[in-house]
Amino acid sequence: MSVLTRDEAQTRARLLDVHRYTIDLDLTGGDDTFDSRTVIRFTVRADQDATDTFVEVKPAELRSATLDGHPLDPESLTENRLPLKNLTPGEHELRLTARMRYSRTGEGMHRFTDPSDGETYVYTQMFMDDVQRVFAAFDQPDLKAVFDLTVTAPEGWTVLANGITEHLGDGRWQAATTPPISTYLVAVAAGPWHSIRTEHRDLPFGIHCRRSLAPHLDADADEILDVTRACFDRYHEKFDEPYPFDSYDQAFVPEFNAGAMENPGLVTFRDEFVYRSAVTDTERQTRAMVIAHEMAHMWFGDLVTLRWWDDIWLNESFAEYMGYQTTAEATRFTDTWTDFGITRKAWGYDADQRPSTHPVAPDSVEDTASALLNFDGISYAKGASALRQLVTWLGEKDFLSGINNHFTRHKFGNATLADFIDSLADATERDVHTWADTWLRTTGVDTLTPRITPGDGGVCTLTVDRTGTRPHRIAVGVYDQDLTDEGRLTLRHRVELDVPHPDGGHPIGKPPALLVLNDGDLTYTKVRFDQKSFHTLGENLSGLPDPITRAVVWNALRDAVRDGELPPATYLRTARTHLPHETDLAVTQGVLVFAATQIADRYTTPEDRPAALATLSSLCRDLIRRTEDGDHPGLRLIAVRHAIDVAAQPDTLAAWLADGTVPGGPELDPELRWRILGRLAVLGATDEAAIAAELARDPSATGQEGAARCRAALPDPEAKATAWEAMFSHDDLSNYLFTATARGFWQPEQADLLRPYLARYYEDAVALAARRGPAIADAAGRWAFPAHAVDAETLRHGEECLRDADLIPALRRKLIDQLDDLARALRVREAQQPSTEA
Repeated sequence: MSVLTRDEAQTRARLLDVHRYTIDLDLTGGDDTFDSRTVIRFTVRADQDATDTFVEVKPAELRSATLDGHPLDPESLTENRLPLKNLTPGEHELRLTARMRYSRTGEGMHRFTDPSDGETYVYTQMFMDDVQRVFAAFDQPDLKAVFDLTVTAPEGWTVLANGITEHLGDGRWQAATTPPISTYLVAVAAGPWHSIRTEHRDLPFGIHCRRSLAPHLDADADEILDVTRACFDRYHEKFDEPYPFDSYDQAFVPEFNAGAMENPGLVTFRDEFVYRSAVTDTERQTRAMVIAHEMAHMWFGDLVTLRWWDDIWLNESFAEYMGYQTTAEATRFTDTWTDFGITRKAWGYDADQRPSTHPVAPDSVEDTASALLNFDGISYAKGASALRQLVTWLGEKDFLSGINNHFTRHKFGNATLADFIDSLADATERDVHTWADTWLRTTGVDTLTPRITPGDGGVCTLTVDRTGTRPHRIAVGVYDQDLTDEGRLTLRHRVELDVPHPDGGHPIGKPPALLVLNDGDLTYTKVRFDQKSFHTLGENLSGLPDPITRAVVWNALRDAVRDGELPPATYLRTARTHLPHETDLAVTQGVLVFAATQIADRYTTPEDRPAALATLSSLCRDLIRRTEDGDHPGLRLIAVRHAIDVAAQPDTLAAWLADGTVPGGPELDPELRWRILGRLAVLGATDEAAIAAELARDPSATGQEGAARCRAALPDPEAKATAWEAMFSHDDLSNYLFTATARGFWQPEQADLLRPYLARYYEDAVALAARRGPAIADAAGRWAFPAHAVDAETLRHGEECLRDADLIPALRRKLIDQLDDLARALRVREAQQPSTEA
């Protein structure tokens, strides 16, 4: 397939104005394909001579094409491009009819049959260049047009789209004409949806899911709609431009690759957000944040759209920042920034320290394949952190004024970083152009280290040493030991200061027990501690009063482990000491995930891993005992989940599964049952008969994924061979079943059994990615990579693959990241080895 380059897009944008698409889709033709008819009305600008261009389409069969009534040769379609030759200035009409393939990988028009009841659903994911899998298009974000859409669907189906849809009879549905939007934002979702509809501010609102999830959506409908209404109202307080579309539907769809997609008027979410098992309040908070994030896109991305993909931060960083900030302001979930700090921000820090790092706003993204790789922790988490720092430095009033300037100037159009910075500059006296250069055009993470100097009269001076180039406006927390409570720390004062400080140092009074840089987590940087503060944390970390401060501290310890400055065993001891007293669910979850998946599974040697798992098991038992009173169900659920994941012996888990409950609760819902069975599979304490029985008990799509994961986890040569063939040879696994199989396959406990597959991985992954495309390539690089194999040989094979193999960009990027993480894990392990020097 030919990918669109920036130069090609700029050339075509100078040539064409695209006015209207009329699209007719027929979804009644069978399980494999659907019919697509497209009419595109466009103008070649008067200042152009007769010239050539192309339209993109990826059909199973291009049946016909006409330009201004004259037939075009379908055989002239080359890969995904149909040439349009000798276009003269003036108006033109292009008509194409095609047969298109349904997808099982979440790209284009994805088709899913629910194993619970046999009902079928389809939905579109048009992002980047997948609109071409559904209809023909001049597929670039700056050629906006209005869209008229009709759909023929099987009897009993409902069709959802960007605008209000009307059933015309005989399975025909018509959607209201859209305002001007980009091609990648067109959306269709069709099937026998379970729908809950209401109105807010005279606009139709709806939430939708497949029928088998109806009871679970009904149970949470009030919460989902309350969050939706609250965020909608809050955005109307922030933004001068009103919501720009005619309705607001949210569809929870199966086997969705992303968390959600901001299609105007029809946001699609992965339907794991319709909870069928118990979840923590932090997970509910995450769902609320995603709702807020996608709604922010109605302005950032949909009303005003990037001109080209080098400015994806104008979409994602803003939606990320607004999602967390607005959730905290408008809903009951007021601690969202703690979750951001402990979970999301780590994603950004990790991405920014790999060879694949890039600026938040890169100077140039050459083509769509390259652009797809930048939807990562930098464009989301680092970009949102930069915006949070911008608001701290600029002030929210001027920030919002600049945003509203931007919307007014560019609504229903396209804009660039330069346009946005100009809009901000008109709202403030601050030098935002220099700020943008230092924050958005650079890569890497700064590190701030405190230096405390005693002075006259016992007054100390704080100097902040900076490794890096960015200016920071930070809060510094100065803490004393609580004399009435030995383990508690009290905040003496919190001061805001600039780094670098114009006077070099800042007086902080008498020597503190603890000094925390970036208290409140207002900037994007790694932080370190002075020696006294580090000692205090070892004894009193859980005594810090504010969860966001504790998140900053845990992130600093995490960074120090990854940088080889703090032994992983010290991190584990700190977690063992302080996590039993932690009250914040996001902090507890974040620390346990890092301790298990990185400390125990990667940074600890195989010889020391059993002791690390034993420490984590002991920690989880303490949390379970602490929550026996039933007052902390979320904390108990986290502890039970992690106790399952780190169990080294099967007896307790087998007893829980047999009894259907953890003693004292919770009762085992489907998620916990599959989790236990998966761990028993890893430990060799279950078999195919037990997996089949559990699947008969839970034949849902989630049950199918659970069974695939369990079967791949069995420590049996035949099971491993079967799983490998399913992933890399048969090409019929959906994106979700591929991921489930991959997540079961590699297990640290089974290193000897898995050794023959290590060298095979690279060759088979390269071939798979070439056959099945970016979505499966991403899954193969993320989930099917042998992350447990922290050794020089795996690294060498990977480096040879990067050097010698013909890799599609999605897999190349994933392997670069994985191999860098593997090399880091090797360095962390080496740093723990005693020196052999005399």
